[in-house]
Amino acid sequence: MKLVVPRETRSGESRVGLVPESVKKLVQAGATIVVQRGAGEAAAFPDAAYEAAGATLESDVGKLLAEGDFVCKVNAPSVAEAEQMRPGAMLIGALYPSRHLAAVRKLAARNITSFATDLIPRITRAQSMDTLSSMANVAGYRAVLLAATALPRYFPMLMTAAGTVTPVKVFIIGAGVAGLQAIATARRLGAAVTATDVRPEVKEQIESLGAKYVGIELKESAQAGGGYAKELSAEDQARQAQMLADQCAVVDVVITTALIRGVFAPKLIKAETVQKMKPGSVIVDLAAEGGGNCELTEPDRTVVKHGVTILGPTNLPSEVGHHASLLFSRNLTTFVLTFWKDKQFNLDLNDDILKGATLTHAGQVLHAPTREAIEKAGPNA
Repeated sequence: MKLVVPRETRSGESRVGLVPESVKKLVQAGATIVVQRGAGEAAAFPDAAYEAAGATLESDVGKLLAEGDFVCKVNAPSVAEAEQMRPGAMLIGALYPSRHLAAVRKLAARNITSFATDLIPRITRAQSMDTLSSMANVAGYRAVLLAATALPRYFPMLMTAAGTVTPVKVFIIGAGVAGLQAIATARRLGAAVTATDVRPEVKEQIESLGAKYVGIELKESAQAGGGYAKELSAEDQARQAQMLADQCAVVDVVITTALIRGVFAPKLIKAETVQKMKPGSVIVDLAAEGGGNCELTEPDRTVVKHGVTILGPTNLPSEVGHHASLLFSRNLTTFVLTFWKDKQFNLDLNDDILKGATLTHAGQVLHAPTREAIEKAGPNA
């Protein structure tokens, strides 16, 4: 079976779907690997390293995709890329189907069996395949470094001959993987950290990292299963909004990570809340690609509103391309090898992981929410 790795075409993307370490493992398992020339260069994985691991290099991406049995990507393909893939081939990557309906439609039309790593069920057996967690870890780390760079203050307490500088106060909204990594990184830099999450059961995790938990007592559970949170009731939203506004007013840095079902970003920080924050404060909105947790966030831009710097990065893992690629590649490799038998990928749609991850197959969109979104959007989606 021929696995192919094209160079990513998303603007500013530095990651690559498979790194040489993974190529070597897959070749040893009996796979044939073909990598587009230069695919790993932005992540510091040169072509020579792929050749040494047993891969063949190909300059023509059209030929690469047309001859590949299994395409390994980081991002969702463009419609043009989907058009170039061999009918009946397989594809894996972080596809985020609700954001790429036209590409999903084309994948189904081309009879491509596609697996979205962002749809892999969050069960114990699938943890080592979870690209969402791997990339969120990188994003949480990088978000704190961005905040430290943008903030006109030191993060740690410093005792100098001119007097003592107190540590900055950092408030982190959302204690999933990104939030917990942000807490740990901010604490390592010497900040005083508070954090909140609509799931009170994460209080212990927050405190174990040295942060202070703040929150409200919910009238209804916010646990949606699979490690996700669901949208709060109107009453709980109002009480939470007041708590968030109070916290934002007294801190120097706010890092937001809140997503509903991993896709939709609730508006948690209102414009009037930003107006009441300290001059020079910083907001890093990790939910920018999903619409942003702050009303004033502009995706992929840094803006200053009411004296507050608001960053809306949409692809922080790409800023740490080498290690982000390494982790992503390990996730993909585990996925492939888990279902690898007799030098082929064994598609068993009765398996819980494959059933959850399969987006398109046999000309159909199997993921019900995406299928409904395409039907609702009409033929021009």
